[in-house]
Amino acid sequence: MYCLIMAGGGHAQLSVLKALAQKPLGIDAVLITPSPYQIYSGMLPGWVAGHYSLSDCRIDLRPLAKSAGARLIFAQVVEIDAKRCRVLLSDGMHLDYDGLSLDVGSETDLSLLETAGERLLPIKPLGIFVRRWPTILNAASQPNHYQLVVVGGGAAGVELAFAAQHAFATQQCKQASVTLVASEDGILPGHASGVKQCARALLEQRGITLVQAQAVGTLEGVALSNGRSLSADCIIAATGARPPAWLCNSDLALDEQGYVLVDAYHRSTSHPNVFAAGDVCMRNDIQLAHSGVHAVFAGPVLAHNLIAAINGYALESYRPRKKSLYLLATGPKHAIASWGAFSAQGHWVWCWKNWIDRRFMHKYGTLNRVHKKTA
Repeated sequence: MYCLIMAGGGHAQLSVLKALAQKPLGIDAVLITPSPYQIYSGMLPGWVAGHYSLSDCRIDLRPLAKSAGARLIFAQVVEIDAKRCRVLLSDGMHLDYDGLSLDVGSETDLSLLETAGERLLPIKPLGIFVRRWPTILNAASQPNHYQLVVVGGGAAGVELAFAAQHAFATQQCKQASVTLVASEDGILPGHASGVKQCARALLEQRGITLVQAQAVGTLEGVALSNGRSLSADCIIAATGARPPAWLCNSDLALDEQGYVLVDAYHRSTSHPNVFAAGDVCMRNDIQLAHSGVHAVFAGPVLAHNLIAAINGYALESYRPRKKSLYLLATGPKHAIASWGAFSAQGHWVWCWKNWIDRRFMHKYGTLNRVHKKTA
């Protein structure tokens, strides 16, 4: 019997599970994931800010796997032997496959911050971040001054800085402060100047200190390239992505950074029975930013191509839109829209984002809970 292994329960893999539920293939389908839940990253800043409960923004993979007729194994893939078509799991088990779908995401690049030790909180894995955030919020509510430093000027770092500041304000953490450290190039690289100006103005308005410098972790906080240092009780690292280290021994073709190299069909350029989507891969024909937007839109293409490869049908290519829409949450029920050169802001943008996020969750059976909390 044909064995399809789905490694990781990322956004794109949800489309695969949905497709298998709609069109049973009579195959041995296996989903390998470390947790029964997938946390929807698009709603994470809203959860930090206090707009959603945790159940609002996490997807239970168990009923999805059951509907797809897939076996569910709670473990992490720690090695791939593409020559032998085999994966090794964190519990020591190994499984052979006929087809492999990779959606394991990426890791947070901590190369410059690791010296900070226990003060350091990477945004990935999301499960660990979610477990630690309530402890941070509790510590920030104490009488002593609490200093939170967010390192990373991309969308994730900016949104989390806004979300943390809003949480501190609403939870009466009067002695808590938030500092956002971006690179010398500033915040939100790749976005239009209007978006950057709007975000800067809101950071100042909300009392978030913005520092543009390279940050290196220390035992007390971070040392900056401008000669200054910042003390920190907690350092949230939103410092960009790096591929899982174990990929380098997989025999799969990788790009210069170590991501799985795929073609327009999101098929491995070296092993045609391996497909990948999301942050774990990089296209060989176009520059595709690591973004949840692409993971979501590539999902149906990944699902189609996995099934087509099994049945001998024609594959489809994923053609990303020339411009992607980004809706950046800014703490309260307010957001900034970024689409090419266009930018806008306001409560209505947050409502738009909330509607899109709720619609995504609706596909996997969580609309009612989200609606009850956010209406």
